[in-house]
Amino acid sequence: MNAQLNALLENDTYAYDAVVIGGGSAGLSAALILGRSLRRTLVVDAGEPRNAPAAHMQGVLSRDGMSPADFLAAGRAEIAGYGVDLRAGEVTGAEPDGKGGFVVTLADGDAVGARRLVVTTGLVDELPAIEGLAERWGRDVLHCPYCHGWEVRDEAFGVIAHPTMPAHQALMVAHWSKDVILFLHTAGELSEHDAALLDAAGVRVERGEVTGLEVEDDRLTGVRLADGRTVARSVVFAAASRFAARDGVLRQLGAELRETPFGEFVAVDETGRTSVPGVWAAGNVTGPQEQVVNAVSRGYRAGAALNAELHFADLEARAAGRPVG
Repeated sequence: MNAQLNALLENDTYAYDAVVIGGGSAGLSAALILGRSLRRTLVVDAGEPRNAPAAHMQGVLSRDGMSPADFLAAGRAEIAGYGVDLRAGEVTGAEPDGKGGFVVTLADGDAVGARRLVVTTGLVDELPAIEGLAERWGRDVLHCPYCHGWEVRDEAFGVIAHPTMPAHQALMVAHWSKDVILFLHTAGELSEHDAALLDAAGVRVERGEVTGLEVEDDRLTGVRLADGRTVARSVVFAAASRFAARDGVLRQLGAELRETPFGEFVAVDETGRTSVPGVWAAGNVTGPQEQVVNAVSRGYRAGAALNAELHFADLEARAAGRPVG
């Protein structure tokens, strides 16, 4: 391995113009525009998309109702048509090579050199520790009314209160159903303002800790409380108690982070450029609200900005009589 790293550091020619770390919707979109820009591009994909539990994607123009797996398969086929390499695996590290580029290390011990990086590694939803919740995630335990609200409209909703924003999700989903119960679970008491809004929305409030979900014939039937009662519900909305960005590579590179209401995420500009020269980020690694359609857009912007930077850097080098990367 040391010999391979030394060879990469000593070589003036990069195997790739760009390595895209993460092969979800943002990563494939970045790779598509990079491939169409004649850039030697590698996508390294660990195969852990955030929306894997969902049977369908919704709200994606021309792809509404398509399965996430089929969507990614179509994207992989498209980037292959432009000569982009796709490799299954996990990136364990990346570091500057001292020449303006990067050395990317994979879990299998291999390493590759690249002039630029795009990090699209996503995040992990850390769910409340309630029996049965994780098993139903993406089926009848949901998180986003824009993703699932139409399909479950007018059903009996339960909402597990988020510890820091207890009323918000219940108020949102009340637009899709008039039968909504907010389970305060471990959240504190509601503010007078939130209580008034919930009353205006017709949302009922159940106090007491939720201990589990009731399921019959593979369908959610109720929410079980610590006092032994079960409240009949056919759909539960639950926000993650924490959104854990898969940002290890970005932290290793020293990328600036920002505090958000949802936790700490990498800071990026409108093109996805991070504080680390030559590194872009896109998709859910930059925040939890980047659904597929948004992630595709952000990946496209990152790929286009990366290509433009390389193009003009090469023109400057030629004009100055320097070697072109």
